[in-house]
Parts: sequence; structure tokens; C-alpha cells
Amino acid sequence: MFAQFDDLQKFGKEQMDVAMKAFGAVSKGAQAIAVEVADYSKKSFEQGSATVEKLAGAKTLDKAFEIQSAYLKSAYEGLVAQTSKLGELYADLAKEAVKPYEGLYARAQTVATTGK
Repeated sequence: MFAQFDDLQKFGKEQMDVAMKAFGAVSKGAQAIAVEVADYSKKSFEQGSATVEKLAGAKTLDKAFEIQSAYLKSAYEGLVAQTSKLGELYADLAKEAVKPYEGLYARAQTVATTGK
């Protein structure tokens, strides 16, 4: 009976260690995503402000359209690049969050098939 209790206690400790590793990975990934979003927001705001200043200095309607078109193209390309980058960060976050559980899963399969 004491052996089963020790095994149960060991299993509980391993589960807690795995959960803490997964939490650390999620926390690190979420922080990287937050930093990336903040950087993009700052850059986007600065780009928008610069465009407004250029528009205010435009002498003709054609020049204003040219400035606006360049801004829209640049903003769209930046959004596409940022979306791709965030997608990669989210995928990395998911991989890192699951990684600690892979060892437990492999061990559980071994126990299920061999009974040990």
C-alpha cells in the first residue's frame, strides 16, 4: 500500500512539474506576442502620423492621393507581414506549451502497453 502511495505522490509531483513548465512556456510565448504587438502598434502609429503630416503639406489633390496610396500600400504590406509573424509566434507558443506533456504521454503509452 505504501508503494502505491509513493507512486501516486511521485506521479502528482511530476504532473505539477510538467504543468509549471507548460505555464512557463505559455507565459514566455504570450510575453513575446505582447511585445511584438506593442512594437507593431507603435510603428503603425508613427507611420500614420508621418502620413498625416505629409498630407497636410500636400499642395495638390494628386499629391495627396499619391501620399495616401503609398501609405495604404505600406500599411497593408506591414499588416500582412505582422500577421504572418504573429501566426508563427502562436504556433511556437502551442508547440512549447505541449512539449512538457510529450514525455508524460510517451510514458503513459509505455505503461498502457507493457503494464509497467
